[in-house]
Amino acid sequence: MIPALGSALPRLDTLRLDGASPLGGSLATSSSAAAGGGQSFAAAMADVARDAAQSLKGAETASIQGINGQASTQTVVDAVMGAERTLQTAIAVRDKVVSAYLELSRMSI
Repeated sequence: MIPALGSALPRLDTLRLDGASPLGGSLATSSSAAAGGGQSFAAAMADVARDAAQSLKGAETASIQGINGQASTQTVVDAVMGAERTLQTAIAVRDKVVSAYLELSRMSI
């Protein structure tokens, strides 16, 4: 599984899309939702994006270390392949968001 998404899946399972926390309340009480085990969808997606950026930065660091002879080829390949999976996932999520937006914009009111 992609590391950036794998760490976010338990958080996403506790979210509700209607703005209410799993324990009741609204997004205005997001600090209480986070304390109760849940968090807002936007915060979960921000965490996923932050983890993806960290994965890409880690791959860049491993590549530079490989060029300098400080990291093994296997380490560099693993890091780059992980970053590639993270990038492909980010592109797939972006495509789904754009598709959903276009579908919503075509709906009649």
